[in-house]
Amino acid sequence: MADVMIEDEGAVRIVTMNRPEKRNALNMALSEALIETLRAANGAASVRALVLTGAGPAFCAGADLGEFAALTPANESLVERRAELTADLHGLFPRLTKPVVTAINGAAMGGGAGLAHAGDIAIMATTAKLGYPEVKHGIVAAVVMANLVRSAGRKAAFELLATGEPIDAAQALALGLVNRVAAPEELMAEALKFAHAMAAVAPDAMAATKALFYRAAELPFEQALAEGREVNKRMRAFGKDKPREAKSP
Repeated sequence: MADVMIEDEGAVRIVTMNRPEKRNALNMALSEALIETLRAANGAASVRALVLTGAGPAFCAGADLGEFAALTPANESLVERRAELTADLHGLFPRLTKPVVTAINGAAMGGGAGLAHAGDIAIMATTAKLGYPEVKHGIVAAVVMANLVRSAGRKAAFELLATGEPIDAAQALALGLVNRVAAPEELMAEALKFAHAMAAVAPDAMAATKALFYRAAELPFEQALAEGREVNKRMRAFGKDKPREAKSP
């Protein structure tokens, strides 16, 4: 059984993490498959937006604890490889030129919570939970911390990280971690609505919007303004050329 299922609905590619018996926990194989799948979609001219979700009742339970036994000082190369893979996965989303909608169908914990709000748009089922329980297991929600602090702000992010307590969809919405909440039976339709709307945008305009958005979020105001000025000058040419196939990051 494939770790990732792919389905195209017009210009929208639906990517489903497919380890339902493990609550879609992120082992190395699933992480590698997600990176490969996202990069392939980003380079496909026929795909203009993506939806990421999980098979079964959970979105993603986070890291697969079954692999932790091998992550010891004696196996330094594996420890290094897993850390690099995790960072690559969570850092990939803002570098994609195509917009990603996460459809959070169930529990999203640890690394799964990181994936849930790594999407450009996040839609959460009213029955879903989101949390960072790592500290309760004596470990640190390390790689996902960078995105969380930027999404929720310092006080809320620290509370989530330091207590390990999960929050419901209404709380996630109030903190700005998700854009919308939806009844479970309406979740995918809501996610696809956003994805199709963004897929209808000219690819060059969408790619430039996304790239500038993530740059502006990290730059001082004057630098962000200067970046915006340069994009403003280029944007007049977006409609003159045929859409170009995006390059994978």
